[in-house]
Amino acid sequence: MSTPIPTKRLFLWSGPRNISTALMYSFSQRKDCLVEDEPLYAHYLSRSPARPYHPASELILQEMENDGQKVVQHMLSKSGKPVLFFKNMTHHLIELDWAFMQQGMNVILTRNPREMLLSFSKVIAKPVMEDVGYAMQWRLLQYLKVNEFPFVVVEAKKFLLDPEKQLRQLCMECNIPFDPNMLAWKPGPLPEDGCWASYWYQNVHRSTGFQQYTEKLEEFPVQLLPLYHECEPLYQKLLAYSL
Repeated sequence: MSTPIPTKRLFLWSGPRNISTALMYSFSQRKDCLVEDEPLYAHYLSRSPARPYHPASELILQEMENDGQKVVQHMLSKSGKPVLFFKNMTHHLIELDWAFMQQGMNVILTRNPREMLLSFSKVIAKPVMEDVGYAMQWRLLQYLKVNEFPFVVVEAKKFLLDPEKQLRQLCMECNIPFDPNMLAWKPGPLPEDGCWASYWYQNVHRSTGFQQYTEKLEEFPVQLLPLYHECEPLYQKLLAYSL
């Protein structure tokens, strides 16, 4: 009788308008991997004041499991491939016990808040800290560190400047082999895309791999400066831990 292959669970904890979707597309190219797109989104919307201004919120609540504890049990019981990649937004982690994170590798994905806010505000015009996740990411990192749960921090700009090097390091930290197929994919959507993809994923759908990093030169909106000044010191703390 053959021995079952142990399942490696990777929990991505990203901020919005990061490279989280591109990372999901990257991992979907592995033959040993299944990916899942923001399984806690409906749980978050059902408990957050963000529900009225999130695109497709009612459809998300109809199509997805609203009970976060059931979603957690799903993530811990799902099988089918040696590697499972769960793309999540850190700010979706409200009203949940985080102890389940001990049962997987936790990947915190962050981005310079100036660039993130410029992008995010094009879809949600007046974001607050609870929308963008920096405070929650720092809280999460401290929780993982204190409890000695496995984690790694990835920073978007550093990743895009050398995707292969960063992917190799990430795979090593996750104790899985690097697969060169992760560097490219066909343009268009994935079957695993969430029902919100038409609002957020246009750039990824046009892409065939990680896009080259280019600095955003547009003027930063004055109304976003207070939030930027809240996010920046938290980002710098996260950056100190990054690959």
